[in-house]
Amino acid sequence: MWADLAPIGRDATTRGYRRYAWTGADADCRTWFQEQAEARGLTYETDRNGNQWAWLGDPLGEDAVVTGSHLDSVPDGGAFDGPLGVVSSFAALDELRHRGVEFRRPLAITNFGDEEGARFGLACVGSRLAAGQLTKAAAHELRDGDGTTLPQAMEAAGYDPDAIGPDPQRLARIGAFVELHVEQGRALDLTGDAVGIASAIWPHGRWRYDFHGEANHAGTTRLVDRRDPMLTYAETVLAARREAELAGAVATFGKISVEPNGVNAIPSLVRGWLDSRAADQTTLDTVVTAVEAAAHEAATRHGVDLTVVRESFTPVVEFEHALRDELAKILGGQVPVLGTGAGHDAGILSAAVPTAMLFVRNPTGVSHSPAEFAAEDDCLAGVHALADVLEGLACR
Repeated sequence: MWADLAPIGRDATTRGYRRYAWTGADADCRTWFQEQAEARGLTYETDRNGNQWAWLGDPLGEDAVVTGSHLDSVPDGGAFDGPLGVVSSFAALDELRHRGVEFRRPLAITNFGDEEGARFGLACVGSRLAAGQLTKAAAHELRDGDGTTLPQAMEAAGYDPDAIGPDPQRLARIGAFVELHVEQGRALDLTGDAVGIASAIWPHGRWRYDFHGEANHAGTTRLVDRRDPMLTYAETVLAARREAELAGAVATFGKISVEPNGVNAIPSLVRGWLDSRAADQTTLDTVVTAVEAAAHEAATRHGVDLTVVRESFTPVVEFEHALRDELAKILGGQVPVLGTGAGHDAGILSAAVPTAMLFVRNPTGVSHSPAEFAAEDDCLAGVHALADVLEGLACR
């Protein structure tokens, strides 16, 4: 399975993945998922929001156990973020069938669409729509960098954008959702454990900063006469790093758009996106407020106009303690429990469904990069841990 999936959407130069929502690479990943489902005799379906489902047992049954993750990527992402969870889900089902267990609850494997938000700027679109955390109207307003709207992209891929929206009946039939994911940090490497259990997802969000200045000639405009938004942007980037360090949080400007984007032109507009995360809401609010204040102060000094828009936000997610404790019990009680600053579909669904997560060791701690890695032995340990969990939840 891993070998079949690995070439899809991989850039020959960077060796990173570019599996963006509703593109050819995304379609190939979806075809791969459907083929895996059908090869195992599972009932395959795509829901109204483009999320894929593979069912063992009655898709309309109650108290189902669901596992899976996503197959899309960030720009030049790694091989493991998302796909490891989907591949491991199919492998865990194979393992359970090898054990000859009897399923007492319906089981499903899922691939949630557009989890990374790489194309339209909003993470977890598929699960947000299903959970009612993203309205149809707001989803229809999403655009990619080329101006293509989400409805246009969905139509081009053969899906109906008018059908999207909340899916409460489907979610009501799910008794537990367990997502396996490669760890995006080095906590497990430091403890020497192959597998861990998630405790919570830090609150996090994305803010768009629009710095409006005045376009002018880079060679003839005196420094004192310039209204250069790049200066304000640069000071804001430094402020974000400073405030995050002071608060024990993280803050990153990782995406930037410049107009007119000429080497010999002072920009008229610099647009930057801030991603910030912290262990608690108060700390996150402190960082975000301080960064915006610093940006406004710098903008005033440089004669630049500034607008700040919060594009997305996810509050702290405490995974259901009873389910988390059940996973620990199934796995022998010696599995480390750790928090994470990364968002996941499991976090979005937690408001409507009991959710939990398993992490597989990442010895480098690198994620969202071609250097992302997990050793084969650790991946297999993750498969066996997930199989044990699914057996404990769905077969006993």
